[in-house]
Amino acid sequence: MSHNITYSTADKADVLAYLGSRGDLTADQRSRFEMMRQAARADQADLDRQGVDWGLSIPDALEHLVAGHTASQAEYAGNAYHSAMQHIIDHNASDPAQLGTYSKPSTFFGKVDDEMRRLGVPADLLPHGYLYGGLPDGFPSIPFSMDGYPAIGHLPLARTKAAADAYRAVLDRIPSDFRYDVRELAEKLEFQHKEWEYATKNLDWYTQDTLFFQLV
Repeated sequence: MSHNITYSTADKADVLAYLGSRGDLTADQRSRFEMMRQAARADQADLDRQGVDWGLSIPDALEHLVAGHTASQAEYAGNAYHSAMQHIIDHNASDPAQLGTYSKPSTFFGKVDDEMRRLGVPADLLPHGYLYGGLPDGFPSIPFSMDGYPAIGHLPLARTKAAADAYRAVLDRIPSDFRYDVRELAEKLEFQHKEWEYATKNLDWYTQDTLFFQLV
């Protein structure tokens, strides 16, 4: 089975505002929340057509997160909570972009990490660490997805240039099997840094600070 990795940028505070809000939302947030509900229902309808039962529906998981808990004891509740969380991110983020499709992304990026670590890339910049790093500090924890997917990762936008520079520095020394993907990742991180740097300096309304990754 292949797994797809996408990413988008957001202000983590905008996402966090929905978690445990218990209905204490602004008019704009309530409007976004209704769109999240619609998207969650559509996702759940797709699961129902496939005969997939996680023991907790995505719409119910979304309501749990906004109410401030992850109380379901269903075996696959983590899948529903991750899917619901992704809807909250999506409705507060830029349009998603494609990073890549991999048959075993955790294995692949784990090996990339091993090579980069050997070549001196700092631990906090290793790609597996942030692709599978979960939500930012200050966010409530959510149960793990069974089998590891869907998954959420993040990298502060302020760290994207450091990561790209570190990858460029070792690109000619890592095994050729990894070189194309590492180059692609570096290019995407460089682009995100340039966008973030320009917007931070020139747009007084811009507050995005986090690159969120979705793995499905």
